[in-house]
Amino acid sequence: MQIEGPNGAGKTSLLRIISGFARPDEGEIHFSGQSISDNYDEFAAQLLFIGHKTGVNGQLTAYENVCHWLRVHGCHVDKRAYDLLSLLGLVGLEDVPVRTLSAGQQRRVALVRLWLNNAKLWILDEPFTALDKKGVKQLQTRFAEHLAQGGAILLTTHQDLTTHFTALKTLVLEYQF
Repeated sequence: MQIEGPNGAGKTSLLRIISGFARPDEGEIHFSGQSISDNYDEFAAQLLFIGHKTGVNGQLTAYENVCHWLRVHGCHVDKRAYDLLSLLGLVGLEDVPVRTLSAGQQRRVALVRLWLNNAKLWILDEPFTALDKKGVKQLQTRFAEHLAQGGAILLTTHQDLTTHFTALKTLVLEYQF
């Protein structure tokens, strides 16, 4: 599902509420038939949230950030870290502190998590920010793979999805004065 709307309409706020990072003024958020407030740990285990900010450690290198996420997800740090960096066009930049990379390169480092995580629900706030056309296409291909494996994606974007997603639903938020 894609959430659309002008700046200030509440897209990010809605994603934060759905993710359990903020509380709704009214009602409850349910996942798999249960209120997330009653069983947040189980919900969180099925959630991958990537927000506006990249969530990478700028002091670490791209390689160190990927190694950290591999460990967090219970994977061995081996050749896989370099394979992921290569996949995302970051080979040659693996030993550079992330803070010195371009915005698009930093976004790519952040998006490595989409290839590491087995979460069923991805909530992504403006995932295409700062990506070039190749990066957008690659990300949409990853979306299609995740959906084909039974996953779900809730995202905000000001860009049109260029890959045809047959089950795409759109929620349009309007700014109220």
